Parts: sequence; C-alpha cells; structure tokens
Amino acid sequence: MELRHLRYFVVVAEELSFTAAALRLHISQPPLSQQIRDLETEVGTELLRRTSRRVELTPAGMAFLRHARAVLEQVAQAAEQARAIGRGLTGKLDIGMTGSVLLGPLAQLVAHYAAAYPQVAVRLHEMPPMDQIAALHDRRTDVSFLRCPAADRDLKTEFAWSERTVVALPEGHPLSGRGSVMLADLRGETFVSLRLRDSPFAQYLADCCVQAGFMPRISQEVFEAYSLTSLVAAGLGVALVPETVRNLARSGIVYLPLADPCPVADVMIVYREDGDAVVARFLRSARAFLEGGGVDPPRRFVEEA
Repeated sequence: MELRHLRYFVVVAEELSFTAAALRLHISQPPLSQQIRDLETEVGTELLRRTSRRVELTPAGMAFLRHARAVLEQVAQAAEQARAIGRGLTGKLDIGMTGSVLLGPLAQLVAHYAAAYPQVAVRLHEMPPMDQIAALHDRRTDVSFLRCPAADRDLKTEFAWSERTVVALPEGHPLSGRGSVMLADLRGETFVSLRLRDSPFAQYLADCCVQAGFMPRISQEVFEAYSLTSLVAAGLGVALVPETVRNLARSGIVYLPLADPCPVADVMIVYREDGDAVVARFLRSARAFLEGGGVDPPRRFVEEA
C-alpha cells in the first residue's frame, strides 16, 4: 500500500465521482479506477460501491476514510516538521556561558532570538570556561560565549562584543578616591581571582599583571565573577573583573576604570563548524543583533522560500 493509494481514495470518497476525482488529481480516469481496485484488493474488502449513476462509500470505506485521512495528516505534519528542522526553524539550541557574560548583551540576544524563533528550545548552561570547551567537543552544547577562549583548531571563534576590565575595590580602600588607576598601582595588593585552572581569562589577567611588573598575590579563587564581588566587599582583596560586573547591585564595593593599556574582557562566540541549521540560523541572528547594537526589537523573521 502506497501513500498515493490513500490520497486517491480520499479524493474519490470526497468527490463521490471518479470523473471529478480524476480532474482534481490531474490524471485520467482509467488509471485512477485501477489504483482504487488495487487498494481494495490489498485491504481485502470493497471500499466503494459503484453504480452506473453514482459512487458511494461502503461501511468499510467510511471507516477506512477516517484512518486514511489521519495517516495523510500525520505524513503532512512529519514532512512539515522535517522541513522546519532542515531550515533551522525548530529544534533545540544549547548555549554554554558563564554568569558574568549574562550581565552583557547575551540575555537580550537570547530573548531576541527566542521571540523570532519560538519553536526552538533554547537552553542555557552555566559552566566554567574549560568545561564549555569540553561540552562543545562532546556535543552537549552547540555554542559558547567565552572570554579568551583556549586555542582549539577544531572550533570556530569569532568576535561577539567588546568589554574593558575594571578593578573592584573595597569601599574605603586608599585607591578608591581616584578617577582611575594603572595596573601597576595594584602591585602591593592582595587579589581574589577566578580559578586559573578553569579560566583562560583569569590566566590572561595574571599575565597582564606580570607585564605591568608584578606577580599578583592571589588569596582566593572562585568560579564566578559575582562571587568575587562578595569577597571584595568583605575586604579579602581586590579583583579585576569585566566592566559589566558593575551591573551587579552590591554595597561595599567601588569600581575604578583601568588606565591604558587596559586588559580587555572581550567576549567571543565559539562553536563547531559542523553545527546544524539551528546553529547556523542562531549565528546569523546573533551577528545581526550585535552589529545593530542589540537594540532592534524582536520580530518574527520573514523566511526565505
């Protein structure tokens, strides 16, 4: 039994005329009649009663019609879903990131994309940077947003947005009254830092301190930037953090800009080159959003034919 047998039968059942059904199907009447006879032979019972004046459904034909319509509807839905997946309009998207990256435009970017493509299930995964790289390789995530991603020839990296680094000081710190500080001004400070083994960005900041003439004395290492703010507020040290961390509302901290040369905290998009259509469409959406300054309102995209 083939799908065309079901389609032909449904049209004949709706028209109750082989002549009208043949016109609707754009085929000649004899082949249509033969297809219906073949279907009845395979089913093992008469589905249509033919007379010289009319065609009518048998009781078996009425029951078969309900099932035939249901099968054809399911096939149509399956084909539509497959087309949507192939075009990146439905499916799932797993994004790796750290919490501090969400303080920038990422949350708005994801909201913009989700409004445009509501049939895609977007899932955010907060994890250390090196775990994000492993998750990409293991296909547990599709895209990551990282500062200073580790060099990896199997992954693609492109610029997302720019950030500077600022220094977080406890309120009342001797340097807190300045308009800005040089990195070298922090030579004698105790630092709290992101974990060096997990974060290429933390290692990069430590290297910047070395280039400024000193090795940072680190008392505590934590996983997330917002944890650093708690340690700074408690007076356990100073911290170099991305400028968007200032968006965290926490008392007892003063943020000062660093004079040039200032370490950057730029964010990169990292992904596998063999990503599916959902990933490709997300990347196009992200580029357009970021190039537009992240201010254009969400809209349903007009899909190409």
